[in-house]
Amino acid sequence: MKEKHLICLDLDGTLLTDEKKISPYTKQVIQALIKDGHKVIISTGRPYRSSQIYYQELELTTPIVNFNGAFVHHPGDMSFKQVHETLDLAIAREIFSQVKHLNIKNIIAEVKDNVFFHYHDEYLFEGFTMGHPLVTTGDLTKNLTEGPTSILIQAEEQYVPSIRHHLNEIYAESIEHRRWGAPYPVIEIVKKGINKAVGVDYVAKYFDIKRENIIAFGDEDNDNEMIEYVGTGVAMGNAIQPLKELADQVIESNNDDGIGKFLNHYFY
Repeated sequence: MKEKHLICLDLDGTLLTDEKKISPYTKQVIQALIKDGHKVIISTGRPYRSSQIYYQELELTTPIVNFNGAFVHHPGDMSFKQVHETLDLAIAREIFSQVKHLNIKNIIAEVKDNVFFHYHDEYLFEGFTMGHPLVTTGDLTKNLTEGPTSILIQAEEQYVPSIRHHLNEIYAESIEHRRWGAPYPVIEIVKKGINKAVGVDYVAKYFDIKRENIIAFGDEDNDNEMIEYVGTGVAMGNAIQPLKELADQVIESNNDDGIGKFLNHYFY
């Protein structure tokens, strides 16, 4: 019997198949590990409202890392000391004011599970209102009155490099930004120093689990720090090449029970 481990699961492109499902085999392996006393958490860029369905499906009773580490909380334990790292409101408003100058199509700000759209967009609205958040649409420089958990910038592909260059030049000391892939190609902005590794470290200390006993799975660049930080960093077969180069192991894809097969072999 191995020592107690912490198993950290990214969602999109990792735990979830391309149909946004958890495969029965992988689910069975994960639930067996939970019964054996190991701790399983979700570590995702998603807000809680759109990860809750998977948290409940796996019957988790652990903290969850949302917004790439900006919000760490325990859905079932109000005594858990949550972490909520927000962007500075003044910097957020500066970014909002540059929509027209930087060829930005739209900006979405999220404060935990409340969503603020600069412009209404039916496609984005459908994607970012999963879980029925409180939604506000209109000028973000006026509507947002507190520091957001994250900002999402939507832009045509040709303008993304110049927007990211601008963010680096002006706000490098204050923010982190990442590129999301399909189905929502946006630039995500969170507070400087925030990433999934920070959230995972917080949960590991809460459970008193050693770093070498942490396993994490990912597929995109928002998993970089987490994959580097943990004892065993695992990249999916469908992961981006830079993450595969960082990882300790590369496994089968999200559509081929990569996680379930790896965990079954590792523990049993």
